[in-house]
Amino acid sequence: MATHIRRPLADDIVRSLKAQIRDGNYPPGTRLPTEAELCKRFGVSRATVRTALKELHVLGLIRTQQGAGTFVLDQPSVQDGLERMGSITERIRASGKVPGHEYGRRTLRQVLPDEAERMGVPADTEVLELRRRITADHDVVAYSYDLIPRDLFPADFDPDTLSGSMFAAFENLLGRHPTLGLAKVHAVMSAHIAWGPDAAKHRLFVLLDQLHYDAAHTLLAYSKTYFVEGAYEFQIVRTSD
Repeated sequence: MATHIRRPLADDIVRSLKAQIRDGNYPPGTRLPTEAELCKRFGVSRATVRTALKELHVLGLIRTQQGAGTFVLDQPSVQDGLERMGSITERIRASGKVPGHEYGRRTLRQVLPDEAERMGVPADTEVLELRRRITADHDVVAYSYDLIPRDLFPADFDPDTLSGSMFAAFENLLGRHPTLGLAKVHAVMSAHIAWGPDAAKHRLFVLLDQLHYDAAHTLLAYSKTYFVEGAYEFQIVRTSD
């Protein structure tokens, strides 16, 4: 006879609270019931409730403030998949939000030695350096530092005319379609990445250190994009095959 294995009670609590948060019963900023109240509601021990709350914390759904309680966090503005390469602008738009780009720099310069090594280009390569704040409904979700080889552009190109999505510029200005990205992913905590009005509150980032290529394996750009933790969420699809 088959034996039915009961899931841990903490899983039941996690699933129930996740559903209530998703359905708006506990909006962002709302304080969850106390541990004692959750124990009574679910008929479990305090240790079981704490296990469930710890999992919700790991999932980024709640935060606990000593002496004040446990609160529901704002959910990411944008969700994306690390397994696919595409325009950040389009991912923001697909999330139902209006994308925006604020350029802080458009400068022609020679690559630095470490940049030349990462990009696999000669040391005297000239690049267009871009610094952008990428927004979703006017909220900053990423800071991007991009290097594009100068020889991709027409001889009379004026860097100050470049605006909006970098991927759109590849398509519309250069007639090139990015098809391959080689990326490294890092967690970064720094007070020197963000700039602009929101800089003081942005310290934790997910860095996508990425090389962009077209179908002919021509290097289109080297980007270091710092996604604001909690504002832009990456999901990874993993299988056993």
